[in-house]
Amino acid sequence: MATAEGTDPAEGTAEEAAEGVPWTRKRTGRRPGTTLSRVAILQAAQSRFAAHGYAGASIRAIAQDAGVDAALVHHFFVSKEKLFAASIHDALNPESVVEAVLAGGSRVGGTGQRLMRAFIELWEGERTSRQMRGILRSAVSHEAAARMMREFLTQEVLMPIAAATGRTQPEVRASLAASQLIGLAMARYVLGVQPLASLSHDELVAYVGPTFQRYLTGTLPSPAQG
Repeated sequence: MATAEGTDPAEGTAEEAAEGVPWTRKRTGRRPGTTLSRVAILQAAQSRFAAHGYAGASIRAIAQDAGVDAALVHHFFVSKEKLFAASIHDALNPESVVEAVLAGGSRVGGTGQRLMRAFIELWEGERTSRQMRGILRSAVSHEAAARMMREFLTQEVLMPIAAATGRTQPEVRASLAASQLIGLAMARYVLGVQPLASLSHDELVAYVGPTFQRYLTGTLPSPAQG
């Protein structure tokens, strides 16, 4: 393994020492460097979650796939729960989604349609489709994963959108939109319900976009008085 100039291979590099990883493990030359190691762990975790769900993806297996010690996974992510949360953030990229949906600033017209298109980009994008399926598979098979997915989608993506519209009850609006997104994902991408699973992108936007628009900007009915 090539080492930093002036560093004895038997002692490891200064970067490896900073990561807190025994040099004996890192001598293999697999994925050195803080940034590369963290990225490798995250990618390995996403693949494991997609293939085996949350419960079936162990820290040890993720570390083995990434070519690092399990201690390094804990160093970067602390726990499997936080690693799963990081996987959700990496897949959804909430800042970009919110920015795309709120295009036009205070203009609320078309918000539902833009949310539908952003949703399609996530579920059918070349980089994110496998990640999103892995997250959903984990969520339907493990309560902790389901809770993290619900909270992240509602709080990090949909609440900022609902709040930006200036309408009342943004928490209710965000949760309604979340229920629609999760249900649609299950029906189209997991269960393959037809003809929903075969609808074109434009058809999805035309059919479902107005529902999101109503949730996010429409008038909510008052609760029935008992």
